[in-house]
Amino acid sequence: MTWFRKGGQAIVDLIYPHLCPGCNDPLDRERFPALCDACSFSLHPLDPPFCEVCGEKFHGVLHGALNCWNCRGRAVSFDFARSGYHAHELLRDLIHRLKYGREIALSRLLGQLLLRNWEDRRIERHRDWILVPVPLHRSKEQERQFNQADELCRVVAAETGLERLGALRRTRATASQARLDQEMRLENLKGAFALAKRRDIVERIAGRRILLVDDVFTTGATTHECAKVLKGHGKASMVAVITVARAGTPPLG
Repeated sequence: MTWFRKGGQAIVDLIYPHLCPGCNDPLDRERFPALCDACSFSLHPLDPPFCEVCGEKFHGVLHGALNCWNCRGRAVSFDFARSGYHAHELLRDLIHRLKYGREIALSRLLGQLLLRNWEDRRIERHRDWILVPVPLHRSKEQERQFNQADELCRVVAAETGLERLGALRRTRATASQARLDQEMRLENLKGAFALAKRRDIVERIAGRRILLVDDVFTTGATTHECAKVLKGHGKASMVAVITVARAGTPPLG
C-alpha cells in the first residue's frame, strides 16, 4: 500500500502545498532545512573566525584562538557560546514571527537551522549533552502561550535523540533587555533564574554537559545567569550556549 500512501500525500500536497516560510513558494516536504534554495542562500551563516567564548564574529584573517574585546577580563559562567547565523534580514524576521506572531510552526525550521552548531567540534565531539531551554517568566509564557526556546529544544531533541530537560525556571519578571547596555542587563537579571522545583533536577544534571538553548544571543547576560545556576546549584560540569542567531556584528556583503 506504499503507492496508495504516496498517492494520497501527492493529492494533499496539490490541494494544500507545503510552502517555503520565507517566500511562500511551493516546497518539497522532505526538504531539510525547510527553506527554498533562494531563501536558504539569503541567510548569513556565522562562520569562523569568531570569539572562542561568546561567538562574536571577527572579520579578517586570524591565526589561533580569539577572545573578543567584550570577553577580555570578563568572567562568564558558560564555557562557550555558538550561533549558527547572523540575526539579519530574513532570519531575524522568521524569529520575530515565531516569538511575537505566534507562528509556532516556524520552530521546526528554526530548530533545523540550530543544528548547524554541530559543525563546531566542541559540540559535535560529545554525545551526552542535555538540552535545557532558557525559561520565560510564567506571566510571559502565559501571554505568549509557548516558550520559543523550548520549542527549539523539541525539534533538536527529535533530530539528535538528546534528552530535553526543563531544568530552569525564571523566578521574577524583569524589565525588557532591548534598550539596556551590558552592565544594566547583568544587573537586571541578577537572581532572576533558579533550578526547576523538582527533586530530581540536581541528580539528573550534576556532572553532566548542558546545551543551553535560545533563539538569539545578544550580550550573553541571560545565558550567563542561567549557566551560573546550572553550574552552581545544579553542579553541571559544562554549559555551552547554542542559538539560532547572533545579534551584533553584521555580516559582510
